[in-house]
Formats: sequence, C-alpha cells, structure tokens
Amino acid sequence: MSELPGWVHSYSGKVRDLYVPEGATGLDDAEAVLVVASDRVSAFDHVLSPGIPGKGELLTALSLWWFDQLADGPNHLVPDHELRHEGADDRVVERIPAAVSGRSMLVKPLDMFPIECVVRGYLTGSGWAEYQASRSVCGIPLPDGLSNGDRLPEPLYTPAWKAPLGEHDENISFERTVELVGPEIAEELRRLSLEVYSRASAIAEQRGVIIADTKFEFGADRATGEITLADEVLTSDSSRYWDAQVYATAPTAETRMASFDKQIVRDWLAANWDKTGTPPELPAEIVERTTARYRELLERLTGA
Repeated sequence: MSELPGWVHSYSGKVRDLYVPEGATGLDDAEAVLVVASDRVSAFDHVLSPGIPGKGELLTALSLWWFDQLADGPNHLVPDHELRHEGADDRVVERIPAAVSGRSMLVKPLDMFPIECVVRGYLTGSGWAEYQASRSVCGIPLPDGLSNGDRLPEPLYTPAWKAPLGEHDENISFERTVELVGPEIAEELRRLSLEVYSRASAIAEQRGVIIADTKFEFGADRATGEITLADEVLTSDSSRYWDAQVYATAPTAETRMASFDKQIVRDWLAANWDKTGTPPELPAEIVERTTARYRELLERLTGA
C-alpha cells in the first residue's frame, strides 16, 4: 500500500483504500478519512485482474459530481473551509496528497449502517431471474407480463445486508432492516433512498441516460446523529446505467440495455467462468471497452 504524507493506511476494501491522519489510532477516532479509489475492478464478489486504467479518477469525478447535484441533503464530504491546520501539537487534517489527487475524497467518519440501500427502477439482473421464477423481486410481488429490462411500475427498495469482506452480501426484507437498525432509521433509509434515486433519475434522463438500479450507503453523523449519504454515490460501479436512445429504439429486449457500467465485465465473466476457483484474467479488449464506457458516461452526465 502506498505511503501518503500525513496519512496512515487503515483499511482496504475490494476497490477502495481508506487512510486516517497521522496520530489517529484508526477509523474510530479519526477527524477525517481519505477515501482513495483504485483501478481495481470487482464482480461476483471477486477482485479481478487486470484493473481498469483510470477507473479511480473517472469514478471519483462522477461521485463528486453527483454529490454536488444532491448538495441540499447531508453527505460525508468535508468542505474545504472545515479543513484544519492548527499546528504541530494538534491533530492536523491534511488536504488530499498530490499522489492521489483526482482519485480521492476527504470525508467525515460516520457510524455506517450495515445496509446496502438498493433501489431498482427497471427489471434486470438478479431481479429478472427471480421474476421469471416467482413473479417477484426480493419477495415483492410484481404483475405478470414484464420482460427483461422493463421499467417497473414504481421503483422498488430492496435492501441488502453488507457482508464482511470476503463474504457475499445478502438480500434481506424490510422487516429484517428494522431488526438491524430499528424502525425509525429503517423507514428513513427507505425514504431517502427512493427520494435520491428519483431525483438522480430525472437528472440523468435529461442527459439521455437511464439509471436502471443503484445502491446507496448511509451512516450516522457522530456529532449530530443525522443520517448522511456516504461512500461512492451513483457511480458506474454502484449503478446500472443505460443509453436512453438505444433503450427506446433497439429491436430486442436484450440489445436495448446498452450499458455504461461494468456490466461488460460481468457479462464476459459470466460467459467464461463457472464462479469456482480463481476468476480468469480479463482480456485487453474487455478492459478497453469498459474504460471507454466509463469515460463516455462521465462526459454524458457532466459535460466534462
């Protein structure tokens, strides 16, 4: 793990690394956390090789853009005016080091809820597989006659339990979220997730992009207890993005779901790996196509 001046590595997930200021003993007593997005890519709960060049910068830029679009609600970003540089005897919150500039976010540490707040606006992926078997998604009944990729009658909130690193996340019922975090927080997580998805979907549609589904993560502000949007938000790793024009004009249900996200990686892996043992290396062509789609999505949404 790279050393960063003023920061100490604290934790690594599948695709991101967390650093705390020098002097902090860990995430629990850090005044700020540096979240560094790597070029690693994961699918089916495995980190794959090789990574996607430039992925960390592209996804960080997209996440920061979305936080800006949703800035009227609380999020975990530390504004520049809150950064403190008080002297050698005090804890110093350093600005983002040059070595990871462009791929990092400086954030407030939160007490994270163990819930992945998944919102599905369209029928696809594991939801489509379940619907074919039971006419439901995560146990929520749906009408007959829907096809792969169809827009749902209304967005569905289908939470998942955040499993420890190396284990599989598990879809859970809303009642189970109540058991995990209590009724008031469970209700607020559902409300906020559906609200943010609705707002983001409207913004994306104005730019010719569909957000088929996404996942949010929230935590409690340690000072106020306020539920706060955290982690990455609405990136190509946490969301399924489709081209709206292709969706409207494609001749078949399968071809209308032209993806801007890592679905390219998932599809190749599903066709070339039985999900046992070590995943195969990604071909250069898959890596290049994924990079191009990540970049095209960023340009579509932000104009940058």
